[in-house]
Amino acid sequence: MAGRQSPHLGPNGAGSTSRISRRAALGGTAGLGGAAFLSACAGAGGGGGAGGGGGGGGDDKSVNVIMVNNPQMVDLQKLTADNFTKDTGIKVNYTVLPENDVRDKISQEFSSQAGQYDVASISNYEVPFYSKNGWLAPLDDYISKDSEFNQDDILKPLATALTGDDGKVYAEPFYGESSFLMYRKDIFESKGLTMPDKPTWQEVADFAAQLDGAAPGMKGIALRGQPGWGQVFAPLTTVVNTFGGTWFNEDWTAQVNAPEFVEAVKFYVDLVRAHGEAGAPQAGFTECLNGMTQSQVAMWYDATSAAGSLDAAGSPVAGKMGYVAAPVNKTDSSGWLYTWAWGVQKASKRQENAWKFISWASSQKYEELVGSKVGWASVPAGKRNSTYENADYQKSAAPFYKATQDAINAANPSDPGVQKRPAPGIQFVAIPEFADLGTQVSQFISSAIAGQTSVEDACDQGQELATKLVTDKYKK
Repeated sequence: MAGRQSPHLGPNGAGSTSRISRRAALGGTAGLGGAAFLSACAGAGGGGGAGGGGGGGGDDKSVNVIMVNNPQMVDLQKLTADNFTKDTGIKVNYTVLPENDVRDKISQEFSSQAGQYDVASISNYEVPFYSKNGWLAPLDDYISKDSEFNQDDILKPLATALTGDDGKVYAEPFYGESSFLMYRKDIFESKGLTMPDKPTWQEVADFAAQLDGAAPGMKGIALRGQPGWGQVFAPLTTVVNTFGGTWFNEDWTAQVNAPEFVEAVKFYVDLVRAHGEAGAPQAGFTECLNGMTQSQVAMWYDATSAAGSLDAAGSPVAGKMGYVAAPVNKTDSSGWLYTWAWGVQKASKRQENAWKFISWASSQKYEELVGSKVGWASVPAGKRNSTYENADYQKSAAPFYKATQDAINAANPSDPGVQKRPAPGIQFVAIPEFADLGTQVSQFISSAIAGQTSVEDACDQGQELATKLVTDKYKK
């Protein structure tokens, strides 16, 4: 996700620590944002992309794709020419950019309906308002005619999140994630502690206090504190939800300084200040992942995609990790939902080719290709039921695949809290203004984590911004 560089998107399925450095921040999602060193890559299936400007032109045997530079997308580029293009004759012109850059470019392209790009990597954050604005082409007719794609195999929460208010499908997932609690089983055992399958946040806080110093230099828990709507607010908004808070009530009245919102933020800030990782105010997905890998923390609440790196071959903590549901307070579940997905621009003149690309890139067949050519740890998972039934994937992802599947299936973007919401979203509010709002308010929260301001003052400032940027506009 933007600025999070994704929470989402931790190293989702990354097979080695080298993949962590390649992405350097995209987590988010949902996850983290892409790494600048890959800022403009020409695709393996064709030209374009250098400098972020190669998407124009094309003919009836080509398709122009703009996408984020996550490791999974880099693998996609490498596999395109020898597989998709070879089989279909369709040349893919890729433009590949870091997350913040690609979001800006896609927003400009789709809002103007310039038609330069046929397919874009968008997320469940954008789909609700992109579809409502008429920027996306519905995919239902293509789905119904494609006997091999198997829409019913898509995990229901993702399928729902990528469906518009009109009931039409507007994007197909490339990979997905939720969030869960990761912990060191060996450290818990050494302290005589037992982690519940569905812990409460109070239980987690109690564990964190007991786990400080359980190993030399170890802190009880890692939680993101870095500013960004997709950094600190990815996990924090899920805490707000389960504590009974919300950014906005049903009529768009801001609730950032409401008692429940303040209570959740205070709990989070107090927990990370007392028992969190060193440098928490600037710790994002990558920093927390490194802390967990290097045995600097005993627990970490974040993206399910992180598990692929923690339990990867060569990881110092492989085989030592446990994974349980996202902690709760007043709700039955609290994990987020995020997916990088493929959407087709309404103005595209090559929608048939666009669907053929999506049908391949989001297919079960493509996952099997990655498994055989790259490795099952690198499969863009989290989107198909068949993935979790695959024996090869189960073997590769044995410690975490079931917990990941359960977390995604439990996510409910339309009803993530205790009250009705004016827009969908678990760790975000699916409106264009939220990216700016969340990022600005996150600065105040990070300052509170640093001890430079109080939680109450941070939330009061957030309330003013939420009212100005959203409430005053949407109530009209």
